[in-house]
Amino acid sequence: TAYEIRLSLVGSEMCIRDRYQRRVRDSKVSFDYQSCSFYTMHCHAGDLHDPRVKRCKTEEQKRLDSSRKRQSDWKHWGPYVSDRAWGTVREDYSESGDAWNFFPHEHARSRVYRWNEDGLAGLCNRHQNLCLSVALWNENDPILKERLFGLAGSEGNHGEDVKEYYFYLDSTPTHSYMKMLYKYPQKAYPYGQLVDVNRSRSRLEPEFELIDTGVFDEDRYFDVFVEYAKAEQEDILCKITVFNRGPDPAPIHVLPHVWFRNTWSWGYQTEENGKDEKSNEAFLSASIASSSVPPPADAEVAKNWNKPIMKQTDPTKIECLHRWLGRRYYYLDNCPQQLFTENETNTLKCFGVKNTSQFVKDGINDFVVNGKKEAVNPANEGTKAAGHYSAVVGPGDSFEVRIRFSDQNLESPFQEFDSIMEQRKDEADEFYEIVQEGVDEEEKSIQRQSFAGLLWSKQYYHYGVDLWLKGDPAHPPPPRSRRKGRNGGWRHLYCADVISMPDKWEYPWFAAWDLAFHCIPLAIVDPEWAKRQLILVLREWYMHPSGQIPAYEWNFFDVNPPVHAWATLHVYRITRYVNHHSDIEFLEKVFHKLLLNFTWWVNRKDSNGNNVFEGGFLGLDNIGVFDRSSPLPTGGYLQQADATAWMAMYCLNMLCIALEIAQVKPAYEDIATKFLEHFIYIGNAISSFHNGSGLWDDVDGFFYDSITLPNQQVLLKVQSMVGLVPLFAVGTLEMDTLEKLPKFNERFKWFKKHRPHLVSAVHDFEKSNSSNRIIFSIVDRTKLVRILARMLDEDQFLSNYGIRSLSKAHEQNPFIFRHDNQDYCVRYDPAESTTAMFGGNSNWRGPIWFPLNFLLVESLRIYYEYYGDDLLVPFPSRSANLMNLNEVSIALSHRLINVFRTDPITGRKAFVGQGKDAEYMDLDPHWRNHLQFFEYFHGDNGAGLGASHQTGWTSLVAELIARSTVGSKLASSLFLSDILS
Repeated sequence: TAYEIRLSLVGSEMCIRDRYQRRVRDSKVSFDYQSCSFYTMHCHAGDLHDPRVKRCKTEEQKRLDSSRKRQSDWKHWGPYVSDRAWGTVREDYSESGDAWNFFPHEHARSRVYRWNEDGLAGLCNRHQNLCLSVALWNENDPILKERLFGLAGSEGNHGEDVKEYYFYLDSTPTHSYMKMLYKYPQKAYPYGQLVDVNRSRSRLEPEFELIDTGVFDEDRYFDVFVEYAKAEQEDILCKITVFNRGPDPAPIHVLPHVWFRNTWSWGYQTEENGKDEKSNEAFLSASIASSSVPPPADAEVAKNWNKPIMKQTDPTKIECLHRWLGRRYYYLDNCPQQLFTENETNTLKCFGVKNTSQFVKDGINDFVVNGKKEAVNPANEGTKAAGHYSAVVGPGDSFEVRIRFSDQNLESPFQEFDSIMEQRKDEADEFYEIVQEGVDEEEKSIQRQSFAGLLWSKQYYHYGVDLWLKGDPAHPPPPRSRRKGRNGGWRHLYCADVISMPDKWEYPWFAAWDLAFHCIPLAIVDPEWAKRQLILVLREWYMHPSGQIPAYEWNFFDVNPPVHAWATLHVYRITRYVNHHSDIEFLEKVFHKLLLNFTWWVNRKDSNGNNVFEGGFLGLDNIGVFDRSSPLPTGGYLQQADATAWMAMYCLNMLCIALEIAQVKPAYEDIATKFLEHFIYIGNAISSFHNGSGLWDDVDGFFYDSITLPNQQVLLKVQSMVGLVPLFAVGTLEMDTLEKLPKFNERFKWFKKHRPHLVSAVHDFEKSNSSNRIIFSIVDRTKLVRILARMLDEDQFLSNYGIRSLSKAHEQNPFIFRHDNQDYCVRYDPAESTTAMFGGNSNWRGPIWFPLNFLLVESLRIYYEYYGDDLLVPFPSRSANLMNLNEVSIALSHRLINVFRTDPITGRKAFVGQGKDAEYMDLDPHWRNHLQFFEYFHGDNGAGLGASHQTGWTSLVAELIARSTVGSKLASSLFLSDILS
């Protein structure tokens, strides 16, 4: 029955209309919303103060809803330009696969990218046809600052590393308002010094940072704030504000750029009709010319069908003509000079070959920096352009540049510029004020900046493996040997999508298991986009025909932990809370694809068919005695505690999804039974497959990997996160739910009765707690208490800032495995990696990693659901302070959040560390409120390590803050075991 409810809000003249349908299925009511689907309006006064109701009224939420319903496209333009496109696998056409040297930083300003663009504070449309960004010059640098600089993999003493200071300060989910800060030195940027010093340092030494060079001494730098606001979906305002923080006047050149991504030089189009006759794959993306799309009606645009053009039409306007975008207008407020060139490779500079184009990509750089007037087009047209502003800014003063990019030919583009910018900022504040209701002020700042970093880290990712292996018609053919090399088995993979990146400089490519964690905080602000990200990597042009999910571009065949089902459940439940609507269709769509992936795991990673899994490095890089992704130097093979536990967790996640869908479609009860049985088999195997003990060591009370050699099987007694992963395989189920699922319940009872020897190896299913719940876990109470005794010991795993990835006990007592007179050693390293394993740019031998800590927090809450106050443990271990497991999970959450909080005694933040930059980040008013969300953190002092902008999974801190908020409804609704409630 369709009906309408009208409610007058107390103290307001506004009315909200909510139209929805009620459907009755199996005595259960669900709702399909026809209009305001963001919440279900209940008829009692308490709901009027529900944050979900207030959020629905915000302008940003209206934009999200409109975009979700395809009534508008507010996300068409966003920060989808990478921070780095050079040194990537996509741009590497070499025989050796040396991506860093095939396309080095030195080429970036002069050489056209094939797959996607990069830039400073870049913005583009969804298919990256046209890009906007900012370039700077301080009259001392040898080149324009067009992109962030960092070290290649071989140049850093801990691998690749960005050497800049920049901060993503704000963004709404639709990018209707965005803000970032770049700190630009007034002295010459020390490119050579950073490379030389870092290259000369050993892995045992600290990294040499930009601030260590002295370029920020006496505050001789500019704060460059870049803000974007959308007047409408296709009308974008940009304000660049430069503050001189130094003691003296200093010159600054600001060059807002606009350019077309070069797709015309690939050789797929003919001059006659722009059709591609050679490769149907070229039509897979709107970024490639398609014969199915007729030339536009606009005669001038049609004239430039094969190659777009931009040209000056008056001193403050550049007109851009593109076959997909039509006419666009780039307005420059009071611009003294416009510069034009072509987005074409300077082959003379890069390869010593005569240029085919008179004007090339680095023409604007050469004009401004080197004074080469002939480097830019005097006809004021091309495929790359910039406005050229310059000023001498006094100490403490600022200089402002205003830009507008629109699909409308506006007479007065800057008349309402400031009011629009301020309005969008106010709307962002309004949106987050409701999202963050109940959060204290400092944690609001942490959470909002983490959301900002996450949303700024969206990137247009373009990579077609078959096209990449074959090469383009207009370019020299790559070596044929590449077809059997990197990613040669992934020729079906074609990506041309906006994807959440781990870090747009250090990791400017999607990583499947990182992405799963990104979607958790994303779902808080944009549930629809989080769901689409999870679905994307399961599509047939991503997932391998075998069912494997692609890992990352350096090796799609690598194996990451199977967390996609877990993330799907989590996003589903966050969305259900936020939207007050269960999206069963989303669950079902993902479930079918995950069945293929689950089967791949069983067939490929359980080589002996004994339900004990191998898996490889599983994202934990150097955590083991050996490189777990390579053949063992000792021969034999590994049986991995973490791989086996991940699969047990995978079973439970799939069981939960199947049971959820079964409430609407009872046929899913059968497949739920399959995952229950598989879970029991794995739980039995991990504890008993070898000599009755499996991978559990009853003396140490811990899980270990096992190495199988020709004549022996040995547990590798490294006390690491590997032994904690079995805690993740846990869930609870209400007995009342079982009664609603008769087929599943019947099979469940049969299995307990007729397979008691298997069931006995996992937690006792027969016992329900006082809340009438049963627990599924491969760790029984005795094992749980013993594991927690180690995990919560401050001399072992427990740090002031979370759980270490390796026990601190290995600092004085390293694990040594001897084979054939060769010693293999694992020692506690709380900071950067001291080994070259996996490039040496990450370390799982001591530091704190947010994703696995988050899973530990989750698991403890689930154990509490079953044990309640009947299980108390000392926190920390050996103390007299007893806590239930929910209190332990909260305490761990607070320790993780404390990485970013200001210490009330010292006034410092842990993530800043103790280097020279701490003087700025902790004390300077222009630095101290800006956060960096590092890849991982020092195991003892919480200092940030690795990639400095890995807001991807480190943005899980936003979810921890949401859950730690007193009275948070979100916190109480997201237990992993929240089946069918």
